[in-house]
Order: sequence, then structure tokens, then C-alpha cells
Amino acid sequence: MASAGSNYRLRCSLVGHELDVRGLSNCLFPTGAFVSVSRDRTARLWAPDSSNRGFSEMHCMSGHSNFVSCVCVIPPSDIYPRGLIATGGNDNNICIFTLDSPTPLYVLKGHKDTVCSLSSGKFGTLLSGSWDATAKVWLNDKCMMTLQGHTAAVWAVKILPEQGLMLTGSADKTIKLWKAGRCERTFTGHEDCVRGLAILSEMEFLSCANDASVRRWKISGECLEVYYGHTNYIYCVSVFPNSKEFVTTGEDRSVRIWRHGECVQTIRLPAQSIWCCCVLENGDIVVGASDGIIRVFTESLERTASLEEIQAFEKELSQSTVESKTGDLGDINADDLPGIEHLNEPGTRDGQTRLIKIDGKVEAYQWSMNEDRWMKIGDVVGSSGATQQTSGKVLFEGKEYDFVFTIDVNESGPSYKLPYNISEDPWLTAYNFLQKNDLNPMFLDQVAKFIIDNTKGKTLGNMNAEFSDPFTGGGRYVPGTSSGSNAEPAADPFTGTGRYVPGSASDTAAALSGTDPFTGTSAYKSAKAENIYFPKKEAVTFDQANPMQILGKLKDLNGNVPEEQQLTEDDLDHLEKMLSIACNTSTETPSAQQLQALLKAISWPTDIVFPALDILRLAIRNPSVSESFCSEKDGIQFSSHLIKFLNPGGKQANQMLALRTLCNCFVHPVGQNLMMSQGDLIMSQAIELKLSSNKNVHIALATLALNYAVCLHKINNIEGKAQCLSVISTVMEVVQDFEAIFRLLVALGTLISGDSNAVQLAKSLGVDSQIKKYSSVSEPAKVSECCRLVLDLL
Repeated sequence: MASAGSNYRLRCSLVGHELDVRGLSNCLFPTGAFVSVSRDRTARLWAPDSSNRGFSEMHCMSGHSNFVSCVCVIPPSDIYPRGLIATGGNDNNICIFTLDSPTPLYVLKGHKDTVCSLSSGKFGTLLSGSWDATAKVWLNDKCMMTLQGHTAAVWAVKILPEQGLMLTGSADKTIKLWKAGRCERTFTGHEDCVRGLAILSEMEFLSCANDASVRRWKISGECLEVYYGHTNYIYCVSVFPNSKEFVTTGEDRSVRIWRHGECVQTIRLPAQSIWCCCVLENGDIVVGASDGIIRVFTESLERTASLEEIQAFEKELSQSTVESKTGDLGDINADDLPGIEHLNEPGTRDGQTRLIKIDGKVEAYQWSMNEDRWMKIGDVVGSSGATQQTSGKVLFEGKEYDFVFTIDVNESGPSYKLPYNISEDPWLTAYNFLQKNDLNPMFLDQVAKFIIDNTKGKTLGNMNAEFSDPFTGGGRYVPGTSSGSNAEPAADPFTGTGRYVPGSASDTAAALSGTDPFTGTSAYKSAKAENIYFPKKEAVTFDQANPMQILGKLKDLNGNVPEEQQLTEDDLDHLEKMLSIACNTSTETPSAQQLQALLKAISWPTDIVFPALDILRLAIRNPSVSESFCSEKDGIQFSSHLIKFLNPGGKQANQMLALRTLCNCFVHPVGQNLMMSQGDLIMSQAIELKLSSNKNVHIALATLALNYAVCLHKINNIEGKAQCLSVISTVMEVVQDFEAIFRLLVALGTLISGDSNAVQLAKSLGVDSQIKKYSSVSEPAKVSECCRLVLDLL
């Protein structure tokens, strides 16, 4: 904590990084250490040396193929008692490192653009923000959920102390508060990109922005205070331990320390962009800048640098140049400036700046209250402001670029902005620019040559040698390759009304009053004292069917199938026998011919395959059919075939029946094994159906989550449970049908029963507050009863 009567002075300067230092974070091990990341593609761990004045580089980590933009430390766990280091980069990846290996433990992939902010929370959760306008929640090496709602780059993220709450700040000038994947509140007030966030307490936080202001907010949405002092972009804000005092850094070459809402000290650095800062447990401030040097400042006299080091720092500062148009010094007319005698008058506040003219040169001085003297902070030059030397500083639409060009396509037309990074292919950039602005492709060569000429051919890494001709080559976008309507036709397009409709009222396992809550068969009594809902021990299946209607529809549609796919009379006989075996839940073994006929039928065109899928849904419950389709040899191909029907743009009957078939796969061990091994693929595709308008699709989706929960309850797989919790939470946000909600509640209860880690994970996602509203549902009573039992666990 910054104490009231003392000022910060240089403790040490650390040389090691070769380019801009873009991120800093406290490290728990060793004591007093911190980690830094840079555009030189490395992360470095620094620990206090024996003199307790400087730091030594303990460890250098590499894993990114492009600039490293941000860093945070993941708290210790049983598996990693010293914690982990997470870094985000311009290669769109997040690398996770241990403290003793130079290469990543694993890499998190999922963002589609630069990862520019990271924050860690309880139970190993990690929150990331990206230029792709999303934030993602990770647990270990799994993405648990994606937070979508911002319209531009997410520059800042923070996990709040209260469980389930997360903050994101964006180039769209807003801050959003999230709970369990849902945006609870949007904070407006900043007039430019929000660049940094810092937590003051469970109820308050700070934000800083390119509008040169810092704002203090209440979680409820109220802006309590706005702090002004910086004269240019503010990149970072960091809070002192156990305090509401804070420090900021920005594009005006300054570090500023704030106490009681006032800037009490300004420290100038000999670098234009002061990208980042963090406060150590002892109150020392670590700062990273565009000159690649890390500087540490302290209030402690014991840790203050030697006189020689301080004099060297001041000399470097005095020899630096201050750009007159960065906004820091205002408009300057050298003819109006006073001479050196102006420095005979003492300053009135710390950080006050005075400009004087000596021998035709303009020099900048800053008043130090601590030392009671004017310190030279540089020579003023008439620069144009943002320069390519301070790389990565040109902003366009909320993102950083090495260059932003103005392109005039013709004299009478408008100008267009063309952003470009030297790591990009100039031809691909030119093509995308023309596409975005609906310009004639004939300009491709001209624009690409303009980029190459104006960047002097600078590149980073290899250009994409695979990029083919953007107009005629491979890999091009072909519109209209996927289409489909979610609307069910009002009448059967082939045979008219009175049709077989899969999943209609007679086919739905509806839970009626006085019937089993899942299958509607055996009666159950309202659970007042006893929990009859979870943990569920066996998979829930879809068993009801009208075999005559299914077979009739199959025969009707057989005439519409291409000749080579049509079923023969023998095939139809085999399927009728198969259906009889399936509906009677017989253990009779279907013949090879029957299995072959079923395979042939489920390969029909997607618009008429649904009766074949209905037969498959029933047949997969037979142990021999399950063994044949779900075996190690054929299982992956079988599951991939079903996953194809889960396309959100596909036919709803196919979606529902594919989901029901997947649910029924859980009946036998071989099917369970397939479902668990392919769980990531199946659930990531299935969850896309959460926005379906069909309640039967929602019920089947909820049942699939429930059956995964049943399996996960039997094994100690916290990562699998985390993914399942994420699915349950995400689906519960959008479904409204009470039967689907009920099954999700049973899934949740089953998943967390008897597992304290899973309970804590559910709490960290804020699931308890998400489900509370269902505790007051009057009909069906099972929803509120089950909800209250789940809340008891949480």
C-alpha cells in the first residue's frame, strides 16, 4: 500500500526482453517474484536477488509463434502446488506453463484473433479476452463457455471475488458484467476503448480507457467517480494490496499513483508507451514499457537503487525526446516559452510540467515534491504523435495494427482505412480489404503493391504459401453451401395429412401427473422428505413408439429414394423383423442382413431419413445392435454419422431423433464407452441446438446432458464434469419447457452429488443463482422439488 508521506523512487531496471514489455503479473512462487511477457515472444520469471534491491531472471518461457500480449498466474492446486503461468498472444493461443519448464504444459486454442487479456479465478478457472470480440471461460485445458455480446475487441477481463461474476471491457467503449455465461449488466460512460480493469472489492471495480480517464464503479451499475490526470491513452490500472489506492500507466510516458481520488505522484519514463504495471505484495510497483525495459519503483529506503543508478536513470530520462503532439504537453509555440530562469520558481504539485527554451531547443521538466527540485524529462520534438517505432500503437476499430493506411481508390470517391500487421500476407490483406469495401477486384495488385512499398517489405515469420488466387483458387468461400429451414411443414409433403410425426404427442415421453418423472410409466409420489430424483443411476431412454406408423412411413418414402438406395422387399422384411425385436426389447440377436438393411436405410437423403433414424433409435437398445454399431472398429464412424444430423440448420425431426439415438446408446457398456470417448465432439455440436424452436429437441438435448451426468457421477473426472456443467448451465439459459428444465436439474444434481469439487465448480459458475427461480414453480411440482434439493447441495 502506498503510504501517505513517502514517494516512490527507482529500485532497479531489468534488461532482458528485446521488444516491448506488454504484460506483468505477481507470482506466488518464489516470494516477491513476478512474470513478464513481451513482443519478443517470451515470458520471463523474475525473483528478488540476495541484495533485495534487484531481481534475477529465473526462467524464460517460449511457446507462442507471435507477440505475447498478456499474462496471469493461476493459483496453486493439489496437482500444481506452485501454480501455473498463463500467457496470451497474437497467435490467438493461450500457453500454460509450469514454473520449471521452458515449453508449455498445454496450449488453449479457440479464439479467432489475438488474446489480449487474462484473469484467473478459483478452482483453476481462467478468463480470456480477445480481439475476436469474445471472452472465454476455461477450466484446465477445456473451454467451458464463450461470452458473446461485445461488438469489438475485448481488451480487459477480470474474475470478481463473488462466485460466478466476471467483467469484460471492450473497444466498443462498454464494460459488461457476466454471471454463468449470461450478461447481467452493461456499464457505459467511457468515450473510447476500455483498456484495463482492476477489482477494488466484491462491490466495486476500476476501469481505464483510451479517453484518458479512470472510473470507479459499483457492481450495481453506478459510476461513483471519474479520475483525470493522464493526457493520453491509459493502458493499465493496478490496485495496491488491501487498499483502494491504485497505480496507472499510459501513452503519456508516465506512471501515476493515486490516493483518495487524487494523483499524488507522477513518474516519467524514457519510453513513450508504458504498457503495463503490477503491484507486488510489499507495495513495490513493476512497470513494463515500449523500450523493452522493466523498471521497479519502491517507497522503501532499503530497496531504493544506488545514487549512481538513480543518476543514470535521470540522465537517460533527460536525454529522451517528448513528442509535442501526443497530448501530454498541449499545443506548443516555442517563441512564447520562457528561459531557464523559469525553473527558479518551485512547482506547486508533484508531476507538474514546465517547458523552457534553451539555445533554440525546447526542454521539458517535471517537479518532484519529494526532492524539491525540477527534473529534466526530455527534449521536446515536433513529432506527429503515434510512430511506427513504438510498435503496435496504431488503433483501428479497437484493434492494434503496425500500420493503418488511408487508401484513395479514385479522386472523386471516398477514402478507405486499410489496417495491416507485418505478420500478415499483403495479398490476402489486400483481397480482404477489397471484399470488405465492395471494391473492384482489379485493384488487387495495386493495393498489395501499395502495402509492400509502404512497409518496405517488412514481414514477421513465413507468409502463407498455401494462399491461392483469391478469385479463382481453392479454399474460397462458396455461399449457399449449407441451407435449411427449421420450420416443420404443415402437412406431409409426400402423403398428406394424418401422417406419422416422430416425437409427436403419442411418441413423447411426457411426464404426466402421477407418472414416473421421465418415462410416464410407473407412478411416483411427491418427494417431500426423500430425494427420489438424483443421483440418477441409470441412463434415461426414449422407448415409446408406434412401429406400424414408422414402418408405413418408411415404405411410403422408399419410392422417393434414388434407385441405388431403395430398399428391396427383402430389406423391408428385415427391417420389420428388426423393429419387432427392438420394440419388444428382446435379447434376440438380429441377423447380419437385418443390420445391413438398417445401415442402408439410415444412409438415405436427409430430407426423408427420419423413419430410418426412428428404427435406429429403438434398435440401438438391443445389445447386439449396440455391439455392432458402437464397437471400437465402427463406433467413431457411427457417431460421426449421427453428429451430422445435429446441424442447427437441419431438419428438426432428424435433430431430435439423432439426439434420442445418442441418449439410447447409453443403455449398454459398449455404447457408453463410445459416448464418453466422443463426448467433446458430440456435446459441442449438440449444444448448438439450444436455440431450436422445438421443445422435443430441447428435451432430448437435456436428456443427453443427463445421461452424460449419470456416467460422470460414477467416475472421478472433474474436467468432464466441468464441461457437462457448462452445457447444463448454457442450455438452461435458453430452454423454457419445464420437462427439459427438470431433466437439466436432475443432471445437475447427479453431477455434483458426493463431489465437493464439482459443488465448488458449480458455485464458481453461479449455477445456484441461475436455478433459484425454478424453486417456486408450482406445476409440475417435480421442477421446484428437484430444484430445492439441488440448492441444498449448493
